[in-house]
Amino acid sequence: MTRSRVTTVAVVGTGVIGAAWAASFLAAGLDVVATDPAEGAEQRLLDSLRRTLDIATELSGRSAADRGDLRVVGSVAEAVHDADFVQESGPERLEHKGALLVEIDSFARPGVVVASSTSGLAPSALQKFAAVDPGRVLVGHPFDPAHIVPLVEVVPGSATTSELAQAAVDFYRSVGKKPVLVRAELPGHITNRLQAALWREAYSLVDRGVATVADIDTAISHGPGLRWAIVGPLTAQHLSGGQGGMRHLLEHLGPPTQKWMDDLGEPQLTAELAHKLVAGMDEEMNGIDQAELLADRDRLLVDIMRLKRSSTNLP
Repeated sequence: MTRSRVTTVAVVGTGVIGAAWAASFLAAGLDVVATDPAEGAEQRLLDSLRRTLDIATELSGRSAADRGDLRVVGSVAEAVHDADFVQESGPERLEHKGALLVEIDSFARPGVVVASSTSGLAPSALQKFAAVDPGRVLVGHPFDPAHIVPLVEVVPGSATTSELAQAAVDFYRSVGKKPVLVRAELPGHITNRLQAALWREAYSLVDRGVATVADIDTAISHGPGLRWAIVGPLTAQHLSGGQGGMRHLLEHLGPPTQKWMDDLGEPQLTAELAHKLVAGMDEEMNGIDQAELLADRDRLLVDIMRLKRSSTNLP
């Protein structure tokens, strides 16, 4: 991709993630050309945009009049032909994404970045499907709900130049996202690995009878999760160290922290443990309307984003 301004984005695959990408790009004033072969996909995309586009526009700081235009087309070739950037969001299966990437790479203009929304597949594996220009294929992984949460993990593959990786980072930043460059290919990238570390111990605590599912949700959402939403876990540690910061904290709490880490569980997701987790979640959700819970979550996320943006000191 050249450093010229992106005005048109192709969204290939318009499921939950692809539709959220479409909302983000439209809200940022970009034109979107979308395609998805699934039956009824266009109507589902339009229904999704009716729910998400106003929120995405609010977060963009633009007005509805500044939104880009949406065009839904019937083929990958037509979607990517004139695009300045391609966001692939097909099903999370290597063979399915590979078939899409063969088409995208064949018809996209030279130099256009092709970013996959994959949550765990390696970009180097995806690049093998791009015979024309494998280096332009990389990972651009969003975080659900992607029309609100700004995080995007940019993961270059072995054939990706630093210039192309930076171009992707710059593009996502230009549409209001918070991109992070992942400097090595690992299963799950960064964020899902961090989540998996927390899930592992949460599952272990439930399995050992130390805490219920609801207890764990309460402990995080009303405890460290509140801090993490503002500054992240490592800066939260630093601030907990007072004037001495991280150095002071590690000097005093480093040894017990190592003991805690050494004592973390290593659960296996057996059928029995899965049953405990599902039963615990059913109990926690009893009497709660999940659609209303989602709506509350999204509205609070928007409020948090607005408050974070009003600060001049947050990293």
